[in-house]
Amino acid sequence: MKMLINVPETVVADALRGMAAAHPELAVDVENRVIVRKDAPVAGKVGLVSGGGSGHEPLHGGFVGPGMLSAACPGEVFTSPVPDQMVRAAAAVDSGAGVLFIVKNYTGDVLNFDMAAELAEDEGIQVAKVLVNDDVAVTDSLYTAGRRGTGATLFVEKIAGAAADEGQPLERVEAVARQVNENSRSFGVALSACTTPAKGSPTFDLPDGELELGIGIHGEPGRERRPMMTSGEIAEAALDAILDDLSPRSPVLVLVNGMGATPLLELYGFNAEVQRVLGERGVPVARVLVGNYVTSLDMAGASVTLCQVDEELLRLWDAPVRTPGLRWGM
Repeated sequence: MKMLINVPETVVADALRGMAAAHPELAVDVENRVIVRKDAPVAGKVGLVSGGGSGHEPLHGGFVGPGMLSAACPGEVFTSPVPDQMVRAAAAVDSGAGVLFIVKNYTGDVLNFDMAAELAEDEGIQVAKVLVNDDVAVTDSLYTAGRRGTGATLFVEKIAGAAADEGQPLERVEAVARQVNENSRSFGVALSACTTPAKGSPTFDLPDGELELGIGIHGEPGRERRPMMTSGEIAEAALDAILDDLSPRSPVLVLVNGMGATPLLELYGFNAEVQRVLGERGVPVARVLVGNYVTSLDMAGASVTLCQVDEELLRLWDAPVRTPGLRWGM
């Protein structure tokens, strides 16, 4: 496989050096693998820290900035960051108002963020944690006990980030983040496997003419493998799975997310089918976001995430944000 890299061993460090050069508004510590808002800590503001394995960009480092995360901790490709990174990030953003850890439900992330919370509290930092587990495809997987954390991570980080930027207290920011997660469901599909730099070949075998329904963001197995389907058929399958588990009583945010190698031409066409199905199911749509946000290296495919919102959550979603990966209103 051809890749735009030097050697696999320096992929993450090289990317962080490039990110630092492109975004001087961020403090990027390449050696310690921590990305922080340069204005942190902000007096009276709850700090938001997230992180996970690299390869899902712009998640999480691309979501650091006003209106979203205070800091992010990138691990090696598809590998959890270590507790020292998270403690360093928490110390960098803590203003005395506390820090919220936003954790995707993958075993390594959960264990390391739990350990980091204990270490940070030993240093006098008040820490709360919210687990994101929105994927309805499977209950358990190779990487998780329980549902995986996927596209809803963006909704949690954006909406909780807006609440924190307003100066809301830690208990309220945590509650908002939990509400967003509880109101969100996701389902993904892979048209091709991804290729990690270390392996240099596809992580699993997906024959021509087939797709995998319910795939995870690391290439974990999904619900089933089928012959290739049309965009409309995929939208119906994804939304049937989501709406079997979520019965929206109010409008929803919609994320149509590319897995890394799917062109926007296809994603917008897929969104048209998603909107058709939601209309047929009588689900009102408040806002739509289309693009590559929670990716899996060079995987072709897409995921759909719905988040039921009330007026307050929608207000926080619409609040200004300025990060490398998401920006409006500023």
